[in-house]
Amino acid sequence: MLVTALALLVLLLGQLAAGTEPAGAATSAPTDASRAAAAAAGTFRNPLNTGPDPFMTHWQGNYYLTTTQGDSIRMWRSPSLGTLATADPITVWTDSDTSRNRNIWAPEFYRFGDRWYLYYTADDGVDDHHRLYVLESDRDDPAGPYHFKAKLAPPNHANDFAIDAGILQLNGRLYLAYSGINQYQHNGLNIAPMSNPYTVSGNAVAINGAGGCPEVREGPEFLYRNGRVWMTYSACDTGKPDYQVWMMSMPLTADPLVPGNWSQHQGAVFSRADDRGVFGPGHHAFFRSPDGTEDWIVYHAKTTSVNTYSNRTTRAQKFTWRADGSPDFGRPLAMGATQDLPSGDPGSGNYWINDDGRSSGAGSLTYSGAWNSGTGCGTQCFWSDDHWSDQTGATATFTFTGTRIVLLSVKDTGNGYAAVSVDGGAEQRIDLHNAIRVGEAVQYVSPRLPHGQHTLRVRVTGEHNSQSGASFVSIDRAEVYVN
Repeated sequence: MLVTALALLVLLLGQLAAGTEPAGAATSAPTDASRAAAAAAGTFRNPLNTGPDPFMTHWQGNYYLTTTQGDSIRMWRSPSLGTLATADPITVWTDSDTSRNRNIWAPEFYRFGDRWYLYYTADDGVDDHHRLYVLESDRDDPAGPYHFKAKLAPPNHANDFAIDAGILQLNGRLYLAYSGINQYQHNGLNIAPMSNPYTVSGNAVAINGAGGCPEVREGPEFLYRNGRVWMTYSACDTGKPDYQVWMMSMPLTADPLVPGNWSQHQGAVFSRADDRGVFGPGHHAFFRSPDGTEDWIVYHAKTTSVNTYSNRTTRAQKFTWRADGSPDFGRPLAMGATQDLPSGDPGSGNYWINDDGRSSGAGSLTYSGAWNSGTGCGTQCFWSDDHWSDQTGATATFTFTGTRIVLLSVKDTGNGYAAVSVDGGAEQRIDLHNAIRVGEAVQYVSPRLPHGQHTLRVRVTGEHNSQSGASFVSIDRAEVYVN
């Protein structure tokens, strides 16, 4: 019997690490031993950030992440991938120049010499006025401070729409790759030579990339391996559930400014996974694990199949390489899938508490009042189930050991206000309504707390905003941060 119990425990932990639900989990809770082992296993769950268009690197003991924020450029820094979601943002750039301080999108940052260069797109409030710009750091720190360095405009597209700068580094030279006007798309792939990190030195050439939809080719990114440079990019409008990643490549010794040198890979290399509740995966970047042994993709995706620009959240997962030398990105994982942290990551000890009380750590959940529960939300919910109530005064109380807790659950057209309080303190009202139904949305992030045991109470207020049709409150997943 002891051997059988140990075998079952190993199986359970393996399934949790793979992000799958073990057989019979709906009727049996993990033991204290399995909870402790899972909490110490060095795992994480997405999302890493609530913004889209991510770019990330690991440098000198920290991950650095940027996402589109609109009015400024913000950066998140954390020693572990598992704690990026609750890292405090650093505002690294705001601009008083009204020609370029609106709709700031898709920042990316690269180190050349002992300085960092931050590339981004911005406009004056008119979308067609988006142009490319670059900042230079004052010191050797990706978090800045930065000063404005230059506008980036190839001579043959000096006053044309341009977004999504990516830097190609090949044979000691730099190239600006971006999405902008060409003979193929309004948002098409272009590559121009650079004489240094802030100067475009020649005309851009257009690259005719294939894609699953006709409208856009954007967000070019590069991998260098097995004698080739691989250019990945996103196709289809980012609001569509079919937004996806395509790929081209060429030999490392070839000239990237000759369009014919690029060979098209047939078919999308990363696309929607309806069975996992993942739609529109794209606008991505690549980073290495802290010890340099693993390759990872960071990208945004949605939990709804509705055509919308909202609900795009940042996620990450490891990828591998095929025998023919090409990258194998696999399929996007479900939002809450438990993954091993990148190799060399010091770990965070994060754990989850499910709405039915199951937990991978020292957590529990109790209810008072009338609540409904079921699996109707399917792939939009963690472990495919949630609880919901519109009964005024009904409560859900999480008990957890750690320093912070994050609530994720369904936002919907019939949701209302919840009142949230920590350790019996003052309540904070949060609105769970959304114009479309989305799953595992970040509803609340607690303040930082002294390490120890705490409670988080969620109370149904019975109230809702004027756009909502009802006052339901949804309980799905809590993510607990130990450090």
